[in-house]
Amino acid sequence: MRIALIHALNHSIAPIEASFARLWPEAQRANLLDDTLSSDLAQEGKLTPAMTKRFLDLARYARSCGADGILFTCSAFGPCIEACARELAPLPVLRPNEAMIEEAVSRAGAQGRIGLLATFAPTLATMPAEFAAIAPDVTLVPALVSEALAALNRGDAAEHDRLAAEAARELEGCDVVALAQFSLSSAADRVATATGRAVLTTPDSAVRKLRRLLSA
Repeated sequence: MRIALIHALNHSIAPIEASFARLWPEAQRANLLDDTLSSDLAQEGKLTPAMTKRFLDLARYARSCGADGILFTCSAFGPCIEACARELAPLPVLRPNEAMIEEAVSRAGAQGRIGLLATFAPTLATMPAEFAAIAPDVTLVPALVSEALAALNRGDAAEHDRLAAEAARELEGCDVVALAQFSLSSAADRVATATGRAVLTTPDSAVRKLRRLLSA
């Protein structure tokens, strides 16, 4: 199986590669990166038709390279990814969050409390609707720690993980904690210790779902 991994942040590559290595090592991965997408979104402050076109171009290229499935790894571009999924159907095209959202709702229950920790502010503008689409009565408790992403951009992974765990303490009362960015997966153990709750990461959940879909 060849899986195309399409990234808007360079930081997403290592976490998803690590998850594949542990959970589905035999899958062949093809990484495509356009790291100007995230900076353009931050500058524009909203998704635009031009961004959707860029996503479609990337998805079409991945399909032309023989991809059996496509996983996007940046959680702030849900509507763009949905456009790709519609056009490329029945090719499996996964949003970065969908598998983790499904697992979080399954663990917390349809009326549970789910902590959502993010390092990229636009993610918290788009992800609540994705939760509501499958569990409208779930209570989402968001927490933003943009300083952690800044630390990661400086190359300080240890500080990134420390800041993430510190911010996660306000999620202690939740049934489960979901880490919104692929790059946050490195902090999963520290977040679990800080909150005393089960912690779900986007890369692990996504790999599990892709493997199920393509092994059926």
